[in-house]
Amino acid sequence: MSQKLDRARRRLLTAAVAAGTGLGLFGRQASAQETDSLDDLHFPGDEPEHKLLYQLNKADPGYQEHVLFSVGAVLRKYGDNVKIVVVAFAEGIHVLAREPLRPVSDEIQSRVSSLAQYGVEFHACGNTLKSLEWDENDLVDFAQVVEVGAADIMELQEQGYSYISW
Repeated sequence: MSQKLDRARRRLLTAAVAAGTGLGLFGRQASAQETDSLDDLHFPGDEPEHKLLYQLNKADPGYQEHVLFSVGAVLRKYGDNVKIVVVAFAEGIHVLAREPLRPVSDEIQSRVSSLAQYGVEFHACGNTLKSLEWDENDLVDFAQVVEVGAADIMELQEQGYSYISW
C-alpha cells in the first residue's frame, strides 16, 4: 500500500480514538502519547518499514548460530514490521539441505525451520546447488532457489534491503 493511504488510515483511526475518548466511550481520555503512538501502528498486509538481508555462507556452527540468533532477535524486536531474507550459498547452503553433506546440528536445523514459520525467507544459491549436483528436491520445502546467490543479494539491496554479513 502507498504511504499516502497508510497515513490516511492512521489519521482516521486517530480521529476515531479521539472522538471515542471525547464522548467518553473509552471511560477515560487518551493521552497525547497514546494517540501519537497510533502513527506507529502496522496493519496486516502493510509493507514492512524494515527490510533486512543476511548472508549465510560458512559451515562453522558458531557462525551459523550467531547469524540465526541475530535473525531471531530482529524478528522479536520488529515482529511483522520487518521482512528478513537469508541468502545461503557456498558451505552455508547445507543448513537448508534435507540431508546435509556437512555437519549441521539438529538445533540449527530446528532454528532455521522455526524462523521460516515466522516468515523469514531462506534463499538457496542455484550455482551452489549445481556444484553439489543438487536440485530443489534436496532442500527443505521452504527454501527458495535463486539463480545466483550473489546476484540475489545485489537485487535485494536494490529493493531497499539492508545487508548484514559476518
